[in-house]
Amino acid sequence: MTGDPADPSADDVVLVIDVANVMGSRPDGWWRDRRAAATTLLAAFGQLPGVQTVGPDGTQLRIERVVAVLEGAARGAAAPGRVQVVEAERDGDTTIVAVTEELTAAKSAFPTDADQEPIVLVVTADRGLRGRLPGTVHIAGPQWLNELIGR
Repeated sequence: MTGDPADPSADDVVLVIDVANVMGSRPDGWWRDRRAAATTLLAAFGQLPGVQTVGPDGTQLRIERVVAVLEGAARGAAAPGRVQVVEAERDGDTTIVAVTEELTAAKSAFPTDADQEPIVLVVTADRGLRGRLPGTVHIAGPQWLNELIGR
């Protein structure tokens, strides 16, 4: 896993991860057992809270929270306690939009500074989903996250 030395000016960020999209970004056999593949990814995501790194736009970020959205056959994947899992009842895209809308509306997402508007970074390559996200949301492709977790 990569990361930069502690930077007090790093922006706190909540990652919202489109797990299906990240999983599908590498042809590593994930289609044979989607739940097991999602469990492997969730374990890697569990190492992210507290990590400081360079964001996709070159800014310094400190990952405060990880929200992973599961859909379809990946639902039920085991996750470490440091990853919040949201299981989509129907499609993952609609759930990701709802989660990001909730996060961007919540001024108290960061207990260290209740007045700070949360920075939400959605990890997906899905263009249709990107177009449905609130305008204040930042976006990264799966490659950025794959590199961060050493995948």
